[in-house]
Amino acid sequence: MKVEPVFAGANLPMRVTGPQLLVGERSRRWFRGSRRSAVAVPLAERLPSGLGSWLAIAFLALTGTTGAVLGGHYETFRETYGEPKHALARAVGLGIDRITISGLSGLSEIEVLVAAGIDPKISLAFFDADEARKRLEATPMIREASVRKLYPGEISIALTEREPYALWQVKGELFLIAQDGTVIDKMDDGRFANLPLVVGADANLKAKDYLALLNEAGPFAARIRAGSLVAGRRWNLKLDTGADIRLPEQGAGAAVKRLASLEQDFRISEKDLIAIDMRQPDRVTMRLTEEAATARAEQLKSKTKKKGGEA
Repeated sequence: MKVEPVFAGANLPMRVTGPQLLVGERSRRWFRGSRRSAVAVPLAERLPSGLGSWLAIAFLALTGTTGAVLGGHYETFRETYGEPKHALARAVGLGIDRITISGLSGLSEIEVLVAAGIDPKISLAFFDADEARKRLEATPMIREASVRKLYPGEISIALTEREPYALWQVKGELFLIAQDGTVIDKMDDGRFANLPLVVGADANLKAKDYLALLNEAGPFAARIRAGSLVAGRRWNLKLDTGADIRLPEQGAGAAVKRLASLEQDFRISEKDLIAIDMRQPDRVTMRLTEEAATARAEQLKSKTKKKGGEA
């Protein structure tokens, strides 16, 4: 290599001749070498072992499932055996062999099973106990529910039912209500036909007051068929004869006791009355039926004429 001399006092750069390897060129050579190394590794060695088999199985499963769905076989299978996952679980011994239900009062076992979504086509493995509990508590007759899965094959259900307390009639419809006035369901069950009946807006919220009046009536309560709440303040009682008993807003219990006493002394339920007004504490006003009022008028007229003749 030849180097040109630099004279003293001269500020000239030193020039070096000969071949040089630039950084960019070195980088290009390295990348070219890397690409050759990657291509040299066979493709089969870089794929996971058994991938082809799994892909083939997945393709066959997808093809079979699609064919079953399009051909209607899947729906037929579901209708006969239930969901495939439940059928598989039952096949390996994870079905439901026993169901215990505690706390039944007004409901039947079948009603509880239907409400919980339990049928012979499900399995214990895939049974959702929490969802069943929510479904049960959404049933008007059930206040609280507990559902547990007990392996290998049992479901345990514990219920707290709402106890039917009275019937409530409003706007022409009849409902079954709890003691606090909560509507349990529409009344369509003859088992509850003999419950006390309250009528009118918000009468369900004051059903306890009406039942307290029935207790004051004693044996005469058997002749009272319903209580109508008037303007949310006072009660009218309906007798089995069709007569109305108008009670005061204050002192309704005392008025009912007086009514029971009148029944015992005068058998007022056997009279031709359409209304008895007890809203005044010092007197009782009775209204006769039209036929009874006409007969009463004729009777009074006859007595008047007889008295006049004697005179």
